[in-house]
Amino acid sequence: MFNILVSMKRVGVILCGCGRFDGSEIQEAVCTLLHLAKAGAEVRCFAPDALQWAVCEHFDGGIQAGENRHQMEESARIFRGPVENLAAAQADDLDALILPGGAGAARNLCNYAEKGDDGTVIPDLAQLIRAMHHAGKPIGAICIAPAIVGLALDGKSLPLEACAADEIQVDENRKIVTTPAYVLAENIAQVSTGISKLVAEVLKMA
Repeated sequence: MFNILVSMKRVGVILCGCGRFDGSEIQEAVCTLLHLAKAGAEVRCFAPDALQWAVCEHFDGGIQAGENRHQMEESARIFRGPVENLAAAQADDLDALILPGGAGAARNLCNYAEKGDDGTVIPDLAQLIRAMHHAGKPIGAICIAPAIVGLALDGKSLPLEACAADEIQVDENRKIVTTPAYVLAENIAQVSTGISKLVAEVLKMA
């Protein structure tokens, strides 16, 4: 019975490119999609209809001058399916929302990388996060994403290191679940374990 109920859960996953320095962290995004699929959830991926903040090589993160990449197009490399325009995402159509991290998320989805707690979240995402929260629907935030959720809801970042890399922090009252992933993790196994627990908790709350 539990699997039947979970299979009906509609989860929005927010991506912003393909690569930790300039877009979404790929391993965190793939682990999120994997564990959602194993749980039988219906996944819809959204990304901004905009260029990435920059294009980086992924040896040491250096910016490749003169190159541009589109966030929706790059996110489709991860999702292997149609990535929808973030502007079209509606809280009424979703049961839960999950945000993978990556340094690129702190630049494409907000300006936390530059301004910290003085930063802001891009309007389409801020509106969606607030609508999900006001509707009492759970939000999962991975790696740097607690900063995004915190800025949207409170005007300041949620803690990024509130637990071990392979564990989760649960705010039951606000239905916010976080895991540090590569803020603290040393390998993909730790990341996957933490994200598996986050996905399970988010789906339980949905």
